[in-house]
Amino acid sequence: MVKRVAIVGAGVSGLASIKCCLEEGLEPTCFERSSDLGGLWRFTEHVEEGRASLYKSVVSNSSREMSCYPDFPFPEDYPNFVPNSLFLEYLKLYSTQFNLQRCIYFNTKVCSITKRPDFAVSGQWEVVTVTNGKQNSAIFDAVMVCTGFLTNPHLPLDSFPGILTFKGEYFHSRQYKHPDIFKDKRVLVVGMGNSGTDIAVEASHLAKKVFLSTTGGAWVISRVFDSGYPWDMIFMTRFQNMLRNLLPTPIVSWLISKKMNSWFNHVNYGVAPEDRTQLREPVLNDELPGRIITGKVFIKPSI
Repeated sequence: MVKRVAIVGAGVSGLASIKCCLEEGLEPTCFERSSDLGGLWRFTEHVEEGRASLYKSVVSNSSREMSCYPDFPFPEDYPNFVPNSLFLEYLKLYSTQFNLQRCIYFNTKVCSITKRPDFAVSGQWEVVTVTNGKQNSAIFDAVMVCTGFLTNPHLPLDSFPGILTFKGEYFHSRQYKHPDIFKDKRVLVVGMGNSGTDIAVEASHLAKKVFLSTTGGAWVISRVFDSGYPWDMIFMTRFQNMLRNLLPTPIVSWLISKKMNSWFNHVNYGVAPEDRTQLREPVLNDELPGRIITGKVFIKPSI
């Protein structure tokens, strides 16, 4: 008997899971709570419950060669770093190429996934879903949860005394869509990850003043690296990985620090990581140093 597999989410991972199941002779059924595939990469003007949200200007931080499915490269006319609209188009091309959409149930929310009473013997799961207000239940031999991890925003208001009496507007980056809302305003962005840095830079083109607060700093690099190549084609090679694994940590940290500072001196700009022995993923932004040096973005310590 053919094994049935439930797949939750029709984003990057969900689509790949459908394809792999079909190749292995399994019977996949994918449940997608929204009206279309794409997951994180499908931009909407409004935040949708239970789904990752992105702003209009989002571009991939990894190059197309490093971001594509191994058996389905991006079209040749796509740029090296892919805007969200083209990434969504690519996912639809992938779905069409391998006829994946026939396995997807849209506008279907998964309410519960539970082991069956005879799970110890059958290994089966009961999946309860709701479509247009109608509840359904089905039995599956396996479940693959492909919903990602960027669906629930963390807004620690307790960490900011006085925020509840603040007369201005505050919100999580999940709610951000366009920089127009910052026009002629004083803006504070808390957190120097990729989203925080992107938003601070975008806001600086319209806002009266922008402050970027960071607890521990970060390495900031451009997407354009040595000799004009994408950063990950230079930094993420087998040779570089071998060096990072073989050399002592202090030497690796020194080499990375030297490389990261080849674009601009992070100490002079107030963004150097506090713990430079931690080999954290760098922040990708092509404009931040220029916005800092021209007085458009001001770096501040933790709030």
